Amino acid sequence: MLPDPVVLFFLLGLLARLVRSDLRVPEPLYEALSLYLLIAIGLKGGIELAKHPLAALAPQLAGVVALGVATTLVAFVALRVLARLARPDAASIAGHYGSVSVVTFAVAISWLASRGIAHESYMAIFVAILEVPGIVVGIFLARTGGASRVAWGTLAHEVLLGRGIVLLAGGLAIGWIAGPDGAKPLQPMFGDLFKGVLAFFLLEMGLVVGRQLGDLRRAGFLLPAFAIAAPIAFGALGAWVGHQLGFSTGGATVLATLAASASYIAAPTAMRIAIPEASPALSLVAVLGVTFPFNITLGIPLYHGMSVAFAN
Repeated sequence: MLPDPVVLFFLLGLLARLVRSDLRVPEPLYEALSLYLLIAIGLKGGIELAKHPLAALAPQLAGVVALGVATTLVAFVALRVLARLARPDAASIAGHYGSVSVVTFAVAISWLASRGIAHESYMAIFVAILEVPGIVVGIFLARTGGASRVAWGTLAHEVLLGRGIVLLAGGLAIGWIAGPDGAKPLQPMFGDLFKGVLAFFLLEMGLVVGRQLGDLRRAGFLLPAFAIAAPIAFGALGAWVGHQLGFSTGGATVLATLAASASYIAAPTAMRIAIPEASPALSLVAVLGVTFPFNITLGIPLYHGMSVAFAN
């Protein structure tokens, strides 16, 4: 089966950068596309959440938070022991991997939809929730090692009131309040156009990843190896946890993808404030240079295969 067309847009952007094309996506358009995706994902999750009592999701919410904490801790130990990174760098990168990528989630949803694979329709709520635990645990790991004092008030404002959380949570709230019937007028904008906007966004992400390849070559072997091994291991853990929590195979695939993904929006901002001695370049090279392209090209089918295996 051919790759999802949205992935081909990513590859087009990457190829354009590698051949040194003058292709550019204007910064204001990139910002508008990212805002759209955040609102659309939150809105869809809120509409579906209106169909389910929130209390019934409490065990799944707790399990998902525990998953975010666990992946951060495992990433930190691996980066310290195997990659031999300094504590601030290991904690910062671990925080990125404990958090999630909204765009990778969107690609996973698109991949499942193109193959007619059903999943729990309220999965978007877990995207908003998983943004936070990894960041908090990563900062705690850095602080316990004597990192510089953290301005927790400023950090809380940046993490909890940053655009990612505000738009995801706001979209969830609007969709939940409006419900399926009230949100119908928004379907042409936030439903029908979603995949086209995602494709345009991934074109820009291909250009961004192409710019990271030079830094990737300078990072040595261990960090790129971690950036591939971590999503595979965390994806397997996410698929197993998904089935333990009672998700369908499609839902477990989504949770596995979230566990395997890493943040490049919320986490870099938070870590820059909380752990200024950590190198942001190392985190972005691992996340954007390796993990993101791996996940959207090879990872999602792999995580689906893992979910099928755990279901049998």
